[in-house]
Amino acid sequence: MVGPPGSGKSMLAARLPSILPPLSAAELLEVSMIHSIAGQLSGGRLSDRRPYRTPHHSATMAALVGGGLRARPGEASLAHHGVLFLDEFPEFAPQVLDALRQPLETAECIIARANHRVSYPAAIQLVAAMNPCRCGMAGEPGHSCARGPRCQSDYQARISGPLMDRIDIRIDVPAVSAADLIRPRAAETSSAVAERVARARSMQRERFAAAGLPQVGTNARCSTALIEKLAEPDAGGLQLVRDAAEKMKFSARGYHRVLKVARTLADLDESAIVGRIHLAEAISYRIAGERLTAAA
Repeated sequence: MVGPPGSGKSMLAARLPSILPPLSAAELLEVSMIHSIAGQLSGGRLSDRRPYRTPHHSATMAALVGGGLRARPGEASLAHHGVLFLDEFPEFAPQVLDALRQPLETAECIIARANHRVSYPAAIQLVAAMNPCRCGMAGEPGHSCARGPRCQSDYQARISGPLMDRIDIRIDVPAVSAADLIRPRAAETSSAVAERVARARSMQRERFAAAGLPQVGTNARCSTALIEKLAEPDAGGLQLVRDAAEKMKFSARGYHRVLKVARTLADLDESAIVGRIHLAEAISYRIAGERLTAAA
């Protein structure tokens, strides 16, 4: 999420766990084991609420992906089956952010030392928020950055291209005006959204169980070969994806992630077919961040 200060990025991220389904029995056991190893399971209490971790941008690599004298799990593993929220994204050290590239790809953090090697699971949903520039107001009506366009490009270039390629949804969050607060619009409740998410998750579990993959619970963890079959576009959708891939220079990873997002959008609509409209929306979520990749 990219937007000026006070636009609600952190609030939106904090509300995300409220629309996610509760942990299953197997997931609860995995999460509890990790927290127990880290010494954060106070009194042996268990909760089916998905983890939500928000490390400060001064966190070290060991704090984020694990390490230390006893190779304890880091924030990425403590957020296993939950949400890892990184506020002020570019303020993290670049090498610390790039350490997340492997966990995002393999869903595990591997800590290798001279005398031992430890692997902790890290199937996380990464959510990040940042200002458009160091001044914070670039691109907002009535505001101009005192340092010019260079401020925005330099700030956004702190995030490497390979890491941005692993982020599926990139959205602009505009500033909230006083009029928006005085006359709030009708909005869907979190409970209604949570029901729709639960139905989509159920469809995905049934689909993967029928394919002989009961261990795969979401489209995000689906293999590239299988997602090409599950999200195979029609002729119109295929042409749309081909044109977008040529124009925006999608990598192979970017192409498959567009298919996964489109398949998920179709599941939320309870549609068995991935239509052109789902592909167009999935592609639009990557367009919003292309300037970040270009800057990096």
